[in-house]
Amino acid sequence: MSTRARLTALFGVLAAVVAVVIVLALAARPAAVSAAPSSEIAVAAGLDDCGDGWGDGGRAAGGTAAFDVDNTTVGGVEVYLQAVDTQKVYLDLESIGAGAHAHARVTLGSGRYRFVCLPADADPVRGPTVAVGPAPRGSALTPGIVPVTRADLIPAAQAYGAWVASRLPALRRQAAAVAADAEEGDLAAARRDWLTAHSTYETLGAAYGAFGEVGDAIDGLPGHGLTGFHAVEAPLYTAAPASAVVGPAQKLVADIDRLIAAFPSAQIDPGDMGLRAHEIVEDALRDVLAGAADAGSGTELATIDANLSGARQALAPLHDILASRYPDLAATQQSITTTQTLVEGFRGADGTWTRLSALTTAQREHVDAALSETAELLAPVAAICAPRRNP
Repeated sequence: MSTRARLTALFGVLAAVVAVVIVLALAARPAAVSAAPSSEIAVAAGLDDCGDGWGDGGRAAGGTAAFDVDNTTVGGVEVYLQAVDTQKVYLDLESIGAGAHAHARVTLGSGRYRFVCLPADADPVRGPTVAVGPAPRGSALTPGIVPVTRADLIPAAQAYGAWVASRLPALRRQAAAVAADAEEGDLAAARRDWLTAHSTYETLGAAYGAFGEVGDAIDGLPGHGLTGFHAVEAPLYTAAPASAVVGPAQKLVADIDRLIAAFPSAQIDPGDMGLRAHEIVEDALRDVLAGAADAGSGTELATIDANLSGARQALAPLHDILASRYPDLAATQQSITTTQTLVEGFRGADGTWTRLSALTTAQREHVDAALSETAELLAPVAAICAPRRNP
């Protein structure tokens, strides 16, 4: 599977957490300098006037407020609206250019809040504290989260990297077994061992960014030229002789050896940790379930099963970070389990998997819906764990 690094659009059907994600992750885009509409509160975001303009005598009404935040500095600035007592952030307006404005709405309840301005190359500037009154009855308050910093994520990245390193020797043994089977002419054993090795590799999805070009050599998508596992898969699952499998299998082992040699000096970016679990399932939906990752074996469902295990492994080191920040963490973990149970229902007692093409329309829609729900629940993890500066 090719290296990918992208944060997808968040799904709108989540309740409380999505409100946080939309506000925090989708930062307001700078607009041309203009006067704030009468319905907006003009707020300064500078080094000497951060937060000026909000709060009459240090007090403001609760409920929904619309802000026009004006960067009065000569450089870019990020702006938080933060609860003083809990440190939770309710707005995160990213990359407001010099002299530009950002527009945002937030619904606040009783508490003490302040704007915090974070210039790119200077310490945070904290604005005056504003006491906000109770929101009108029935208001849907914007949830806040405590920012996650890169320092918070480093232990998670290190723990995950250690787990990946522990799996690489097993991956090498499994791939070597495929080559040995092919050399002996035992294609049935080679197919079994290929599936075991490929499934192991597909559990390592959160490390693909650290694998670099050798990752593409090991598991590039078939549509981009057959390499690695798929170069073995194509002859192995056709009428090709065993001799046609030997060369690609030996090349696969050599590439895995390159990965083992290079991985100790590779680095899993702590900033990617929250993104990867969601990305693994998204890739399973977009590539694997669509049939784009198959080179003849028809084992797409086995790959999806391994991807779900990989998503669980990627999520595990983030548990302590997410436990106090993501109310749907338990539901997300359960969704992974439920979806994996569904997918594993298509594996026979002899270990063979139903081909994706053999699923009925209803079965395929069921798998698609389950994967989509899991991806949907994982999307906020990416936004919540996006590294932010500590205000």
